[in-house]
Amino acid sequence: MAASDLVLALTGASGAPYGVRLLELLLSAGRSVHLVVSSAAAQVVSQELERTVRLEAFRPQDLLGSEAIERLGPKLTGLHYHHFQDFSAGIASGSFLTGGMVICPCSMGTVAAVAHGLSQNLIHRAADVHLKERRRLILVPRETPLGLVQLRNLTACAEAGAVVLPAMPAFYTKPRVVGDLIDFLVGRICDQLGVEHHLLRRWGVD
Repeated sequence: MAASDLVLALTGASGAPYGVRLLELLLSAGRSVHLVVSSAAAQVVSQELERTVRLEAFRPQDLLGSEAIERLGPKLTGLHYHHFQDFSAGIASGSFLTGGMVICPCSMGTVAAVAHGLSQNLIHRAADVHLKERRRLILVPRETPLGLVQLRNLTACAEAGAVVLPAMPAFYTKPRVVGDLIDFLVGRICDQLGVEHHLLRRWGVD
C-alpha cells in the first residue's frame, strides 16, 4: 500500500474504450491500480468492445485484450481487481492510502450516488472515501444532453471536491483515428493524476 496507488472504476455509461485505455496507460506508467467494474460496465464493455468480462472470475485479458496484455508484460502485476460488491476491500477505508481515484466512464446514476453519499457498492464507497479524505476524485461523465437533475448532481460533486472531466475530445490536435480521440481524453485524465504520458500534442508546444 502506497500513496501512489490509484483507484479506477468503470461504470455503465458509454465510453468503455476510455476506461480500458486509461487502465493500460496507468499500468504501463508503473502505477498500482485498484480496479472495480460494475455489472452495467461489463455490459457496456460487451457492447462497445465485444469483450466478455466475468466479474466473479475476472481475468485481465478479458478486459484489456491480448495485445495490451503483451505490451504490459510484467507491469500487469500492478493490477488489483476488486468485485464491486466487496466492501471488505482496502479501498473502502480511508486508512488505505491512495493517490487518487477515477471513475471512467461515469454513469449519471453513479454521479447521483456520489453526490448524495449513497454507498450502495464499492465504487460509491471508494468515491465517498476520496471525498472525505480530501483526495483527488475524477469523474468522467459521458452523457448528452444533461438535464437539470444531472447538472445539479455534477455541481454537488464539484462542490464536494471532485474534478468533473467530461468525455469531450478535442480536435485542435488533428486526430486521424478514433484512438487519437481516446488518447486525448486519457491524457487529460493522466494530467490530473500527475501521471507522465506522451499521448497528445499540447497547445502552444511545437
